[in-house]
Parts: sequence; structure tokens; C-alpha cells
Amino acid sequence: MSNANAARAVVVLTGAGISAESGLGTFRDVDGIWTKHPLEDLATPEGFARNPDFVQGFYNARRAQLKESEPNAAHLALARLEAALQAAGHSFTLITQNVDNLHQAAGSQNVLHMHGELLKVRCGGCNAVVRWPGDISTATPCPCCEATGLMRPHVVWFGEMPLHMDEIERAIDKASLFVSIGTSGNVYPAAGYVRMARMAGARTVELNLEPSEGASLFQDTRYGPASEVVPAWVDEVMATL
Repeated sequence: MSNANAARAVVVLTGAGISAESGLGTFRDVDGIWTKHPLEDLATPEGFARNPDFVQGFYNARRAQLKESEPNAAHLALARLEAALQAAGHSFTLITQNVDNLHQAAGSQNVLHMHGELLKVRCGGCNAVVRWPGDISTATPCPCCEATGLMRPHVVWFGEMPLHMDEIERAIDKASLFVSIGTSGNVYPAAGYVRMARMAGARTVELNLEPSEGASLFQDTRYGPASEVVPAWVDEVMATL
């Protein structure tokens, strides 16, 4: 299938690798922010229940770090591709495992955050989700129900169900082109999306710093820094529109 045919329904999955060049750490970074404490203390409901102040402080620091980060060339290229596809009457869905807002900051519109969003918080009482770029603590009242002690980061922790699953599966089922960018391929359910896309008849492409665990499932692979391989690939696709 050519890129020209595949561009009718494009689905892109992004992981931490696309934001690494914007200064945001990944789980795999040696001596990174995620290696200083056990993940069960930082990214599980049980860890939050044991020490909510510690967990809130960690995510407050991540929000502050995000304010200093900017989209890189890979984010900008995907936003450019989305605009071009929509102008040509095609569809584009961006699924991200990242909780940062760099895709939106670059101009992307149709973004599904399957692991939540760092700049939002959720009330454990009324389930309200609100935008919250600043700090929260155990004393922060919910702006909707006014309860205190129930606000938490709007992120999906280990053991919790990812978000937008129905929308994601519908998009992949209709895709003619599925592209995975900057993901290790070892975290499910996202790691299974390439197989789902192939079963739906989509052409599959991997753009990554190095081969993922599921690299053999992709029909086209390009390796190198995201800020280089993603814009180059986007230019190729846009030349066929």
C-alpha cells in the first residue's frame, strides 16, 4: 500500500520517546526522575493512599518541569501533518501515552490521552476533572464538590484502566496507516495496537530511536532521534497528498 492510499485514515501512537528531546524524562532513563523512587510509591493508587503528600509533591514538580518544556520538531511535524490531512479531507487521530501537553502546544487538535493529562486533576469523590496547571495538596478543595483530601493527578497509574479505549479501538479499526513513534512496545494495551492495526488492514510504520520489542510487526521502520525521523517521514507523506 502506498503512502498516498494509506493517508486516508492515519492513526499515530506516541510514547515517551517523542518528548525526551524536549527535556522530559522517561521510565527507562538511567538516573532519571523515575529511578529515584520505586514506581509503586509514585504511580499506583496504593502508593498514593500510603503517602499522598509525597505523591502530590512529585507531580507538582513534574508540572513545574513541564512549564519549562517546549514542543520539539517531531511534535510540530505531527501537527503540520494533521492540518494537511484534514485540509485534504482525510482523518487523523493522535493517541498518546504521554501525560504532557506538548502535542497540543504544537498545534495538534485530535489528541487522545490514554494515560491522562498532567495539567488536569481529578476528584476522587465526585469524579470531576478540571484543568489545573499549578500545585495541589491534600488540603486542596475540589472546585466542584468542595471536598478536601480527594484531589489527585489526572493520570492513569499502574493497575488502573487507560482512558478513551473505545475511541482508540474504533480509530485503529478504521485506519489505513498506523504509525508508532517513540514507544518501547512493552506496555499494554498500547503495545498491542500494531497487531490490531495489521488485522484491520492498515500499513504499519515504526519511527523510534531504536527497534521496539514489537519491531518485527511493522512493515516500515525508521530509526534515529524523533526530531529528525518524524519530520522527514511527515514530509514524505505530505508529498503524496
